[in-house]
Amino acid sequence: MAPIKLAIVGVGKIVRDQHLPAIAANGSYELTATASRHGTVEGIPSYPTIGAMLEAVPDIDAVSLCMPPQYRYEAAHAALAAGKHVFLEKPPGATLSEVQDLKRSADEKGLTLFASWHSRYAPAVEAAKAFLAATTIRSVNVIWKEDVRHWHPNQDWIWQAGGLGIFDPGINALSIVTYILPRAIFLTKASLEFPENRDAPIAADLRFTDIAGLDVHAEFDWRQTGKQSWDIVAATDAGEMVLSEGGAKLSVNGELKFSAPEAEYPALYARFAALVAAGQSDVDLAPLTHVADAFMLGRRKFVDSFFD
Repeated sequence: MAPIKLAIVGVGKIVRDQHLPAIAANGSYELTATASRHGTVEGIPSYPTIGAMLEAVPDIDAVSLCMPPQYRYEAAHAALAAGKHVFLEKPPGATLSEVQDLKRSADEKGLTLFASWHSRYAPAVEAAKAFLAATTIRSVNVIWKEDVRHWHPNQDWIWQAGGLGIFDPGINALSIVTYILPRAIFLTKASLEFPENRDAPIAADLRFTDIAGLDVHAEFDWRQTGKQSWDIVAATDAGEMVLSEGGAKLSVNGELKFSAPEAEYPALYARFAALVAAGQSDVDLAPLTHVADAFMLGRRKFVDSFFD
């Protein structure tokens, strides 16, 4: 089968670090064009806007959208209108309603729309899901704390309305939790900390439960220096399960049970190719729904101004 002629829109750090190596290593793709205000890829035709790219290179099959979420809807709509399959970097959009509209449009046109949650493809996530399915879960504690100055230096968009703030990394944790737990959870309480000079939160404390009364507690914070924390801890009848390092390692009662090299983006692009081949879409909005719920239910606390 001929490779998928793929274009990337929004050439930034995540594209260079993750998307380009994954695409280059997958024979299902041929990188055909890029569109970005500033970034380019050596040897690949580049255009200032997605509209200019689609007009100049009409034989593109699919588009990977990697710009900030506030600008993704119009680009995705344009790509679908032009008959292209669409890969959405996480989060899939700035609002639930716009992503739902994109899904309707993709379905009507028989195109693939993929809301990619890369953390679900971390090496030990499937093992954690299987472990939890075989036991009774008593409680879950999620600790997702990192240094925003290290991971998002001088990225003003992430602090703007729609940029999600601490939920940009926190949604990774929520994507894993909503995948590995056997029942749907829903938010009951939230506290969000907003720097006085920013429109998005720097920290969040969330409480969830499910139909059986499971206690799920999540702590997200962007002010952590030193060792970063990306852990999900579950107390179960089979022992304490710890999914650590963002889903890379699984331990039970302190004993390492599963560990493998990180390969999230190669797995995402393999999934996208399979969806295109099958004529299917994958648009799970559960993680983004929980973020929206946090903004609706959360109590707001203003804290000291934040400067990069």
